[in-house]
Amino acid sequence: MQTKLELEEAVSLLTRDLSPTQEQTVPLDEAAGRVLAADVAAPRDQPPFNRSPLDGYALRAADLAGADALRPAVLRVVDSLCAGQASAVPVGPGQAVRIMTGAMLPQGCDAVVRQEDTDCGTETVAVRRALRPFDNFVPRGDDYRAGDVLLPAGLRLNAAAVGLLASLGMARVSVRRRPRVAVFATGDELAEPGAPLLPGQIYDANRYLLRARLLELGAEPVAAGACCDEPEALARALAAAAAHCDLLITTGGVSVGTKDILHEALPLLGAEQVFYQVRVKPGGHLFYSRCRGTPILSLSGNPYAAAATFEVLAGPALAVLSGCPDLLPRLTRGRLATPFPKASPARRFLRGVFSGGEVTLPDSQSSGSLASLALCNCLVDIPAGTGALAVGDAVAVRPFRA
Repeated sequence: MQTKLELEEAVSLLTRDLSPTQEQTVPLDEAAGRVLAADVAAPRDQPPFNRSPLDGYALRAADLAGADALRPAVLRVVDSLCAGQASAVPVGPGQAVRIMTGAMLPQGCDAVVRQEDTDCGTETVAVRRALRPFDNFVPRGDDYRAGDVLLPAGLRLNAAAVGLLASLGMARVSVRRRPRVAVFATGDELAEPGAPLLPGQIYDANRYLLRARLLELGAEPVAAGACCDEPEALARALAAAAAHCDLLITTGGVSVGTKDILHEALPLLGAEQVFYQVRVKPGGHLFYSRCRGTPILSLSGNPYAAAATFEVLAGPALAVLSGCPDLLPRLTRGRLATPFPKASPARRFLRGVFSGGEVTLPDSQSSGSLASLALCNCLVDIPAGTGALAVGDAVAVRPFRA
């Protein structure tokens, strides 16, 4: 078992044996937020015909040479078209077709004049301006051509992407199965929200925090619960879940106290311990193990420590499992709007609010505090060996993925 890894080494060991989940086909109404399993290419040109972008008259630009308000060009109206209709009448010299927005342009025309620039005639139309060829003319394939890759594999589908799939005529789409992740919280002191607190108890926040974060990142939380400080019971619960999950996460019991049961539970489970401890603060005491091929990530029981190490370790694991590179950490730079007076002998992750290039730090950076995390939107990555930080200092920022 390796100990005291740098974060990047730990991420590499955690993700090296993972692979994307299986493909599955879902109805388009269920596709939002899912990750594409394969490229989506255009089956046809869009638009599939030359079309009008406005209400007016389709005609030949050459017939409007010299036309203006004093000397309008008068053309014979030979047809009228709405969207969804096609004309069998080609447009010849001196002719025009009344046309509505989105309608297919008749053969022979190369421009469309706005109805505001005409007298809106029905038998004949007087046009009060000249046009050039292809004015107000949307050509076939203007949006995309048949065979163009419109959406790449690995994309998380948003509303616009779902709309595009619908415009292609796709009723179903191939996506990755959502990664199934079970979250276990350990500790005799934990009570379920809604139950009365006994003396010495606290409510189990970690399990709800991490399950909610999994939902935000497109994973499927699997039913799991809180476990008492009993190694055999935890080993049995993990073994039962391992057969049905892509990743197991535990919180609590990873340090060196008398109730830190992961040191006993993981061997009872027959899990292979890959590493213990990462050079980060908070939450550096953590395990990564594998049980019959299922990865187990065991995090600190302190709420912020669990949240921060989840972001920097479980986030990349979910990116691989879901086949979605967008879930990988995204780094940017910002400047502190508030100071941080402590030195950082070890690499430290602070919570913060990133806006307009500036990072505001909440008053508390305690690993047990959730109140100061609730309104934050980023982690601030402070390198090991950094001294106190002042207002205006440049820092590395990891915005939360969503």
